[in-house]
Order: sequence, then C-alpha cells, then structure tokens
Amino acid sequence: MLGEQLTACDITPAGLKGDRAFALVDQEDGKVASAKSPRKWGALLEFRARFLEDATVEIAFPDGSTVRSDDPLVDEVLSAAAGRPVRLASAAPEAAVFEEVWPAIDGLAPEEIIAGTNIGTDEAGERISQFPLAGAAPAGTFFDLAVLHLMTGATLAQLARLNPSGTFDVRRYRPNLILDVDDASGFIENEWVGRILATVGGVRIRVSLPTMRCVMTTLAQADLPEDRSTLRTIADHNRVEIPGLGVWACAGAYAEVVEAGTLEVGAELSLV
Repeated sequence: MLGEQLTACDITPAGLKGDRAFALVDQEDGKVASAKSPRKWGALLEFRARFLEDATVEIAFPDGSTVRSDDPLVDEVLSAAAGRPVRLASAAPEAAVFEEVWPAIDGLAPEEIIAGTNIGTDEAGERISQFPLAGAAPAGTFFDLAVLHLMTGATLAQLARLNPSGTFDVRRYRPNLILDVDDASGFIENEWVGRILATVGGVRIRVSLPTMRCVMTTLAQADLPEDRSTLRTIADHNRVEIPGLGVWACAGAYAEVVEAGTLEVGAELSLV
C-alpha cells in the first residue's frame, strides 16, 4: 500500500518504527501480498496505510473510507476490498514468501536467479519468481530484504537526465530516507556500500548493498502513470555486481541500523 511522509521518525534496529508493521497474507496459499505481483495485488497501491501512536494502523480505501488494524472485522473488510480472502498479520508466517513478476526488460537480474526461482508465468506470459521474506532483516518481519532503504536526489536527477520523458518520482521507489547531497551527481549510493551514515551523537546506519529494482517501480499509483521506461532506464545505465548474487539493475541502497535514534527532516548526515 502507499505509505505516509513523515517530518520525524524513530530509527530502531528493525528499521523505521511502524514500517511494515503489518501485511496482508493470502488465506488460500499463505503467501504475503505484494504488488510485485501486480496482476494479483497491484490494486493495493490504491490503498494507503498510516501508522498510529497506539501502534495500530489505519488503512484508507480508494473511496475514502477507513478501517483500523484493531477492528474485529478488519479481515472481512480487507478481503472484500482485495477480492480474495486475506488476513491482516503483525508477524510474518514461518518461512514466509512473496511473488515477484519479471517484466520483459533485459538486464534486470541474473538469468540463473530468475530461472532458479521461477514458479510459472502470469496471464501476460511474464515469469513469476517466489522469494523468501527478510533476506537480510530480522526473522518474522515483512521486509523483502533489508530494514532500511535510502535514495539520493542525485540518483533521481541522473535518471531524469538519462530519460527526460520518464516519470522518476521518488514515490515509485518507496525509500525510507531521501537524501540531498551537495555537489554530487550520478548513482552515488553505489560508492557507499560498507560505509556508515551518521548524525552527530545520534543515528548510525551502515549501507549494505545497492537496491535491486523491480516491476513495483513501474506501476501506476496516486497520480503517477504506469511507466516501464523508468525501469528500463535503470537496467540500461546502472547494472551493479553484487557479491554472491550477480549483476542487477540498481538504484538506491539498502542499509542496516548500527545505532538507533530519531531523525527529522533537515537532519545532516555525514559519510564515515
């Protein structure tokens, strides 16, 4: 679902407080719902979720109505909206998995990984992979890979220069943190892997690997149209070797929390 823009947030060892605190689980097959399988779950991007102070979530539907995660009818209401039986979960099922569709764009991921995780094709003939959740995140969480995702304005500007007709809006990429970097250009997050971003006497996060991009970034959401050219631009211009995983189309970076704390919009971080 679409999230919310914050002016301040708590950074915890498990990422931003409230981030992916809940997820929908398909009651028929036990898989976690993800718009990475857009023909099955893409309509979730018409919904919006907001984390509340009492650790519940308010979900807004396309028609403006809402439901809270503590409503006893929440599963019934969400199942009706999703068009299939789902339950709202606050912890990932054991051995949780999600599906991801591969659009017909060359260079997104190593062929051996796509082939090795393939479970079939969708109605358009595009291959579907199945991946475990929380690859580099705490067990039982709903992160697809890592607890933090950051992106710089420099990368967004570089993509826009490479494809002026593309719609490179930060909302496509769903980063936890968007960073402005003075006098920088290009895909600068690639150079940060292994380094630490820190505030004075506060938060410290370690950049762990570039963010591998997928069909999710191409989907229509809010006022953004479907635009596969945005993903094709990344695949054409920023393919990165990730040790042990091969070459992927990347933009942004994943990170882990070294020291927790609070971040506010406008905070200055140093690269150390």
